[in-house]
Amino acid sequence: MTDKISSQNLETIRTNIKQYSPHPEKVQIVAVTKTLSHKSIESAISNNIKCIGENKVQEFYSKRDPNFSSSYQAHLIGHLQSNKINRAIEIFDIIETIDTIKLAHKMNQKLNDKGYKKEIYIQINIGNDSKKFGFKKEEALQASEIITGMENLKLKGVMTILPLLDNNNLTEKLFSQTQKLCNQINEKINKNCTDLSMGMSGDYIFALKHGSTHIRIGTMLYGNR
Repeated sequence: MTDKISSQNLETIRTNIKQYSPHPEKVQIVAVTKTLSHKSIESAISNNIKCIGENKVQEFYSKRDPNFSSSYQAHLIGHLQSNKINRAIEIFDIIETIDTIKLAHKMNQKLNDKGYKKEIYIQINIGNDSKKFGFKKEEALQASEIITGMENLKLKGVMTILPLLDNNNLTEKLFSQTQKLCNQINEKINKNCTDLSMGMSGDYIFALKHGSTHIRIGTMLYGNR
């Protein structure tokens, strides 16, 4: 584990984006900096990575440098507790983990009080994993419709985290289902829902094949935690 990005691995990731994505120009690497220092963010910026992903609100708040915040887009990729909403909407550009209608309502109200809007993704528990948060597949369209109606939330995309799998066919099947859901939301409910956040160090190539626009990479960039 290091605060410095592996330039060799980064080059491999960028090559794979060009090779496997149907739209490589749309793909963003989200550098996952959890448990690392502020230097990991600086390393991402210096390597022309435009998105930083953090799991915990308080950790990101303590290590981010507001002077560099315009250099990247900050994504919350971990579960958001209701009591952290105020701080989260202050420091993150995108909240990827809206996983209940109740949470969406609370955030919408907090944003209304502050007088501004926030870009969000809805999190889908595509694998029905009891250890993961998110809407069930069959709830996704209704949830996206309700959230689209909340005036302070701007639904920009769909996010998923797969269960731990050692079956590549099932991995691809779940990514394909998530892609179809995102497309359905875009076509039927909200044309601004275009982002698809899926894929991590171990499975991002499969995610790229199925249209991921944001791959959340930690281990492959910074090493094992």
